[in-house]
Amino acid sequence: MARQLSMDTREQDFWKEAFLKELLLRVRWRQRYGGPIKARQEQLRPRRQAAEQPLKLPALPPAPGPQPQKPPEEPAGPAASLPATEMKPVAPKVQQLLYQGISHDGEGRQRYLQRRARSPPEAKYYSPVTTNFLYGWRLGDVTRGYAPPAPKCRIESFFRKNGAFSLLDPRDVAV
Repeated sequence: MARQLSMDTREQDFWKEAFLKELLLRVRWRQRYGGPIKARQEQLRPRRQAAEQPLKLPALPPAPGPQPQKPPEEPAGPAASLPATEMKPVAPKVQQLLYQGISHDGEGRQRYLQRRARSPPEAKYYSPVTTNFLYGWRLGDVTRGYAPPAPKCRIESFFRKNGAFSLLDPRDVAV
């Protein structure tokens, strides 16, 4: 909206009065609420200053004397044969998908992730990493051999065979 440059004295007085009213309103508000707000700020100032300073923790007691160090023992059993990582290595064929094309075209990283998502967690990990993995771990082997029984109820049609009004009394029908 363009500013009006040609104002008569009446419009100038209007704007001057509006400006003064707003200024007086601000002054009155500050007189009424400024004191309590300032007091509250002064009350909270030590708290803020304490929060800005770094936290000082109590000193720890000195550690007991040096203990003889034993060489770490090698774990025995199945844990010794597991590698350091939780995941099994990716097949080279699948890994090559990362370097072919770009994700925007549905290739590259996107295709690699889709291929990895298709394989079950047992194929990607040596053992369940989280407790949520336990719910579906090795579930594929269980469900493959299961065949559901034949259905006990077979519905031929949704509609009645005799029509909707087959059981109505003839006296109920409007004439």
